[in-house]
Amino acid sequence: MNALTAPVTVVIAAKDEAANITGCIESVRWADEVLVVEDGSVDDTVVRAQLAGATVIRNPFETIGLQRNAAIEQSRSGWILVVDADERASPELATEIGEIISAPRFDAYRVPRRNFFLGKEVRHGGWSSDRPIRLFRSSIRYNASRVHEHVEVNGEVGELTSPLTHEPYRSLDSWLEKLGRYSEWWAEDRFDRGKRVRALSVISRPQFRFLTMYVVRGGWMDGARGLLLAGMASVSVFMKYARLWEKGRQ
Repeated sequence: MNALTAPVTVVIAAKDEAANITGCIESVRWADEVLVVEDGSVDDTVVRAQLAGATVIRNPFETIGLQRNAAIEQSRSGWILVVDADERASPELATEIGEIISAPRFDAYRVPRRNFFLGKEVRHGGWSSDRPIRLFRSSIRYNASRVHEHVEVNGEVGELTSPLTHEPYRSLDSWLEKLGRYSEWWAEDRFDRGKRVRALSVISRPQFRFLTMYVVRGGWMDGARGLLLAGMASVSVFMKYARLWEKGRQ
């Protein structure tokens, strides 16, 4: 099967992604259908998505997984490819997906990601092992977790070799904006499941994360970017556990 006619629906959950959405959609023009699900964007994400040829679905936000599920339920294809607005599909990935769909061995597949930070690829610190499940049959759904959402698959999962490219933070400001939101969601998830932490964890876990990412996983080999990312990761862990500690004392 030719990738240019592959019967796959691309699902993109996006809010206030005007800077990214056009490029993202253009990278998946080979797909049979592109659905953008959003909730209350105040920039021109919706207009740009429509101009790029996507169908826009408006859905009240609860979690990112449920946003994606809302789009999956309206898809007309038997296969779903989930792409974030800050990701791009390579031509090689398009070709491989076309071949996979023509004779699938599994119901779901992991897709590797090449991650970039401040214009350069990050090859160490754990980022190179990033392989989320992104291609799957349209009968499969995401769970309802606020963070670290994942598709619920019964059975084996295959793995593609062609990557998505991913630039999660265009700047430190964009990282800071996400930090507050995601750390609060993470703490709410854990608190609702009955998890509580002591103050010692708030101090020790960020240090452990820095050492693991920068030393054990070789983040130092990415130079200044590796150092900065390890520091950012430790701050993220600190915020998550500090918020969880706070909730346990309210």
